[in-house]
Amino acid sequence: MIDEQVVRDSAKYLRNVRPIDPEEVADYVSGGAHPAVVRRTLREAAYDLGLREREDGTFVPVDPDPVPDPGWNPDSFPEVYAVALEEELVDEYGANWHVGESGDELRAAIRRLKRDYYHENAVEYDRTAALGYAIYHLPDYYAAIGYVLADLIENGLLERRLRVLDVGAGVGGPALGLHDVLPADAVVEYTAIEPSPAADVLETMLGATRRNFRSTIRRETAEEFLGLDGEDASRNEDAAENPYDLVLFGNVLSELDDPVAVVTAALDVLADDGSVVALAPADRNTATGLREIERAVVSGPSEPAEGSAAESDAESAAESASEPASESSDREVTVYSPTLRLWPGAKPDDRGWSFDVRPDLSVPPFQARLDEAAARGPTDEPGEFVNVDVQFAYAILRTDGRCRVDVRADPERHLRMADSEAHVTDRVDLLCVKLSHDLADGGNPLYKVSDGSETVDHYAVCTRETSLNRALLEADYGAVLAVENVLVLWNDDEEAYNLVVDDGTVVDLVAP
Repeated sequence: MIDEQVVRDSAKYLRNVRPIDPEEVADYVSGGAHPAVVRRTLREAAYDLGLREREDGTFVPVDPDPVPDPGWNPDSFPEVYAVALEEELVDEYGANWHVGESGDELRAAIRRLKRDYYHENAVEYDRTAALGYAIYHLPDYYAAIGYVLADLIENGLLERRLRVLDVGAGVGGPALGLHDVLPADAVVEYTAIEPSPAADVLETMLGATRRNFRSTIRRETAEEFLGLDGEDASRNEDAAENPYDLVLFGNVLSELDDPVAVVTAALDVLADDGSVVALAPADRNTATGLREIERAVVSGPSEPAEGSAAESDAESAAESASEPASESSDREVTVYSPTLRLWPGAKPDDRGWSFDVRPDLSVPPFQARLDEAAARGPTDEPGEFVNVDVQFAYAILRTDGRCRVDVRADPERHLRMADSEAHVTDRVDLLCVKLSHDLADGGNPLYKVSDGSETVDHYAVCTRETSLNRALLEADYGAVLAVENVLVLWNDDEEAYNLVVDDGTVVDLVAP
């Protein structure tokens, strides 16, 4: 047995003097120790000691600066991961995995997964389903998580030294995206929770990551890991003693029996300056489901807002005072992005269907092979097994009160969307977050907008573009906009408010 404390103490001393050589540290251990054992001990303690292993086998301190902007804009799924997946397919089915009986099984599995998601059926994963899921979803989930993490990186809130919990890690798309967003000198202690056969595929994919991306796969449910299954509540306490800097929920919340309870438990094992990042497909059911979970765990209004709507909020709070309190974390939970609350004390209650859209990826070779080998009739279109659209809903939650941009509406200047009913046919000024790309199908540009107070959907529709309102069209998803002299109308067909932006409207970008 090696004296691990001696190794740790030696590393703490040497880190301030010179690169730590396992052979040198071995000399400090009473009775001697093999350098390979010392190296393994240093690897296991790397996160706690703030060390990273270099290519030459020595260890040096992790750079204290936060993760720099990676300029994330992938146009393809990296070849190293594509090769790893194809090797897994070849090991399972042989070189011609995409044709014959195995190809038919994989295509059937993908069809079944798509159908179950569409109909909100419980999704069952066996070995074939896990491989089919990897073929169809690894690329888009890989790309999506990088765009989401960019929200944290832009404010210096993602460190080079990270302890990560990936709940429902699946076959590894978000894990690989996280890995590639981080610089090569990052040190990550990554724990994946994945009880299904997808864990075998995940293990293969993680084999392509760097040496300082140390991964552990826990083949148990989130409820078991977080102590929610009633068997051993101390497990949640154990996790809380070593909190996580980042907790990921990558396209898994819709599959949980009680996602609010799981997210709440995850918030309780989050570091004080950490983030919970939840990702969901862009379709209506999963995207709105994500918003429902977000709203259930985010702390309620902490201070009254001004105006008639504030009085209404107070009345509603009084009416619900006798009702059971919703499940929530012990700490105050706030939305970091993208659905910012621009009015203190307000919470939205609209449908919440909002998602981002990014450039498509090129078709990876494994998708092309499976799709090209599919039997088709004369009217069947190719592409059934190709999925390179990068469209996703997401939420980032924190417990330190930080938001992506620190902007608040001014009751002296701005209309609360909660009060829109009283201002139909009026021209008003407001502050809002742009929460969609153009939703129009060939008509006037149309965008979902929010200020965090609305109970009904609001859409900004541009009927006449000018240089003074062009910011509405050009702003990115999640941008904060100041809108002056916009016309409020009720859309009876959509049961939503239209904010008509015309040549009398001015739109300014407040925060990108």
